[in-house]
Amino acid sequence: MISEESKVRFAKEVAKYPPDQKQSAVMACLTIVQQELGYVSPESEQYVADYLGMAPMAVHEVTSFYNMYNQKPVGKYKINVCTNLPCQLRDGGKALAHLKAKLGIDENQTTSDGFFTLQQCECLGACADSPVLLVNDATMCSFMTNDKLDQMIDGLRSAEVKS
Repeated sequence: MISEESKVRFAKEVAKYPPDQKQSAVMACLTIVQQELGYVSPESEQYVADYLGMAPMAVHEVTSFYNMYNQKPVGKYKINVCTNLPCQLRDGGKALAHLKAKLGIDENQTTSDGFFTLQQCECLGACADSPVLLVNDATMCSFMTNDKLDQMIDGLRSAEVKS
């Protein structure tokens, strides 16, 4: 399930901590799993728990707490829209509703072509720039009007067609 390369990466992360604190590498190990598999399955949580000497529930608590860990396969583009109160007051909910309509999916669903998964998330730390969203846990998009949302989705779709 976990490649030898990922196991080597696990060992490098664990080596950063004192031997009696190797569970401190849990987030790094979960990130490595997700990079390899695309999501963190219950089986991979068990593997990380065994590797770090942790209770499986303790690993699952980390996986389920943070939005960056996918607990099931997601589309090529995971879009997290901030819906925390400050963003709600600045049209975060409207941005989410617009994306739902444009993509034809609800929250926590993936488009039939496998390109887009839509999620809401808690604070992204850019309240003054709302509505904000995060694409693939890496690219922050700010001041997202309906036109900018359409341009983003259409641009990602057209890039896929060219590939």
